This record gives sequence, structure tokens and C-alpha cells, in this order.
Amino acid sequence: MKELVEVVAKALVDNPDEVVVTEKSEGRNTVIELHVAASDMGKVIGKQGRIAKAIRSVVKAASSKDNKRVDVEIV
Repeated sequence: MKELVEVVAKALVDNPDEVVVTEKSEGRNTVIELHVAASDMGKVIGKQGRIAKAIRSVVKAASSKDNKRVDVEIV
């Protein structure tokens, strides 16, 4: 899941070198934190959070076949 978020985020931003993705696991729950440059924050979130919601939906769909719950936080 970490790689999926990283690929999608790097495709969206102007500074792909500043994209950092960390993963924290707690049992069946996993939290993926996405760190981007301040100037790219709007591109990752999108108007009314649509892009962020789409990223979360893709990750949720990909993680459902592994019976895991994955949350994506944009920091």
C-alpha cells in the first residue's frame, strides 16, 4: 500500500523528490502518512478534498482483498 500511495502522489506533485510516505501497522489497522511540500499540498488534496478522497478510495479498495484496514493521512 505504501508504494501505491507513493506512486500516485509523485504523479500529482511538482516536487516528487519531497514526497515521503511512512507506514505504521497496529494489528489489522495500518496508517499511511503522506508528507509533501507545502506548495504541493493543494494538488494532493484537490478542490473540496476530491483528490484526497480518491486516493483513500483506491487504497481502501486495494487493501480490502488483504482483509486489512488502511487509513491515509495527508500531513
